[in-house]
Amino acid sequence: MEKIQITAEFKIHQGKLEDFKIIADECIAIIKEKEAGKGALQYDWFFSPDQKECVVRETYTDSNAVLTHMGNIGEPIGRMLGISDFSLKLYGNPSEELQNAAAGLGPKVYLYYQGL
Repeated sequence: MEKIQITAEFKIHQGKLEDFKIIADECIAIIKEKEAGKGALQYDWFFSPDQKECVVRETYTDSNAVLTHMGNIGEPIGRMLGISDFSLKLYGNPSEELQNAAAGLGPKVYLYYQGL
């Protein structure tokens, strides 16, 4: 399986929801412009009912598409990390290059076994 799936979870700091949403809108605009229809297959943002948490569900064609994605949104995500607590789950068979690039984010990696 070459596809890579990601779950990015953010716990938004008190009083930072509007700032967080502004940055989220920037990220979504970047992906629509640079990655939609190419390497990004899914890039969906969800908020908990109390809007204290956000989950982003992502799917990419392969590890290279994720590396491209990281390059495209590195700056806004850096700002987002300053106003939230972050955790990352990575699903699939990520390349060594992707694992090294993502290591600073502390991802929990789940290797693909089997499915549809």
